[in-house]
Amino acid sequence: MTLTPQQPHGALRSYGRIKARPIKARQAEILATVGPTVEIPEGPFDPRALRPDAREVWLEIGFGGGEHMAGQAERDPDLLIIGVEPFLNGVASAVRHVDDRKLANVRIHQGDAREVAARLPDGCLDRVFILFPDPWPKSRHHKRRIIQSEFLVELARLLKPGGGLRFATDWAEYAAWTLDRVTASGLFRGPPGDPAVPPADHLTTRYEEKRLGDCAPVFLDFVRI
Repeated sequence: MTLTPQQPHGALRSYGRIKARPIKARQAEILATVGPTVEIPEGPFDPRALRPDAREVWLEIGFGGGEHMAGQAERDPDLLIIGVEPFLNGVASAVRHVDDRKLANVRIHQGDAREVAARLPDGCLDRVFILFPDPWPKSRHHKRRIIQSEFLVELARLLKPGGGLRFATDWAEYAAWTLDRVTASGLFRGPPGDPAVPPADHLTTRYEEKRLGDCAPVFLDFVRI
């Protein structure tokens, strides 16, 4: 599995560190043996070629430890879920989840989601999840946030009409930032309902339970027009 995250040429990193504590021996072994079997291909690729019988294709950007991704994949084996995460420790955790649960419908990439998005064809995704991304709370760092007008255009390109974009954060200002930019794009409608209420199909993660932000979790569900 690739251990050096790539990013689009000239793009600012939307994430911080890529490694923290040393990988545990068992995780390192699984990463070396199972990791290559769940990698996405290099270069442009069509997700349907990875699993032609998949009912839907989902993309999770910044999956953390992989709990949400693995849980959704286990809940519905007919999905194909592509997960992208720059943090090596998170990738190791996710591969362990895949191995422990014997999941055949997950593909993983360590790196920048924007680089992966650029390699995917138009209208290939049914849903995109961006759950609790780095908020970059200081004003001078807002340009590093994953939610930018340009990236929303890219996500709209990838999503089928009627496809879903779910964004969640526990930073109030980032929720407002995202709502403003998604609304201004004119490419999505929503969100419906109460953003303080977790969606019925949401799976809570350990990170979410830590409540590290400045507000209770906010969930924004948008639909590609």
